[in-house]
Amino acid sequence: MSKTNSKMGSIDFLLFSTIMLLVAIGVIMVYSASSYSAFFSSATNHDSMFYLKKQGLSAMLGVIAMFFTIKIDYHKMKKYTKILMIATVVLLAAVFAFPATNGARRWIRLGGPFSLQPSEIAKYIVVIYMAKSIDSKGEKIKSLTYGVIPYLMVSGFYAGMVLAEKNLSIATVIMMVTLIVLYVAGAKTSHMLGLIGLVGLCGVLGIVLEPYRMARFTSFLNPWQDPKGDGYQLIQSLLALGSGGIWGVGLGRSRQKCYYIPEPHNDFIFSIIGEELGLIGCTIIVILFIVFIWRGIITAVKAKDTYGTLLATGITSVIAVQAIINVAVVTGSMPVTGVPLPFISYGGSSLIFNLIAMGVLLNISRQKEYS
Repeated sequence: MSKTNSKMGSIDFLLFSTIMLLVAIGVIMVYSASSYSAFFSSATNHDSMFYLKKQGLSAMLGVIAMFFTIKIDYHKMKKYTKILMIATVVLLAAVFAFPATNGARRWIRLGGPFSLQPSEIAKYIVVIYMAKSIDSKGEKIKSLTYGVIPYLMVSGFYAGMVLAEKNLSIATVIMMVTLIVLYVAGAKTSHMLGLIGLVGLCGVLGIVLEPYRMARFTSFLNPWQDPKGDGYQLIQSLLALGSGGIWGVGLGRSRQKCYYIPEPHNDFIFSIIGEELGLIGCTIIVILFIVFIWRGIITAVKAKDTYGTLLATGITSVIAVQAIINVAVVTGSMPVTGVPLPFISYGGSSLIFNLIAMGVLLNISRQKEYS
């Protein structure tokens, strides 16, 4: 492994530039979307820059961590995989020691305004585990009992812990990424079709067994049936996107962020982008994510080994799945769920761990030229 470091090439500059652009846009839009509510909130001491400061700090810490992981050979993660998996389980369990927020227990309070969301770590831990294990398993991945079910059980365990925190959206992301990695690893199509059906059934049960999720689903089909209740958020999002038109009303001039869309700097920040920057702004964001996915796939295809290919596939899939779900939710193409828009939505844990993962992805891109 020591020879690998000496043979590292340059990073994928287009991938790096895309990531940094998304982060920069995210910090600007978090400030734009949150400044009004922060100024009129006693919880933020009437500081309009409250969320900007926190997101800006998270962005700086994340970028520093990304540059750190860019320089570390990704193969070195193999020896720490078990430790990371155990630590993640401990953190996922630790959230239950803290009071619930809006009925969900997802955060570990670190004191003051700072908190840690372990589910953001779990998404990548599952990818790291699968990449290492499948790399050593080889062609046995084509076996259902030995090659597929064990990964489904491990991923299901982590997804189950996240689901227990009342976080169906991230649990769904974990299972979807698991299926993508298994498919790329060479699992049989017949097995994959069965797994997709099983995961889909679990998703349906997760919705049906929780009344509030069922209400969200039915309101998605016709949000105007309950415009002041479950359909409220989607209706306000559509109003924001519609009022933005092609060019938008201008940066910082959103009306829907003025207490119409609840917490507009979080999961529905894309609707504020649509209102302020219009169709043009939304298109630019979508193009940036398409470029990211494209370069992530190129990195996976050109990786020097199976481990790198699966790791790059998993990391790219985590971002891609979240981006697709978020845009679909905000535009009313699927039921409302709490999946943040990667790099752009407010959230320190999400941004920092996403950027750490980007460092790993860029490190894989540094080694793609060598065999």
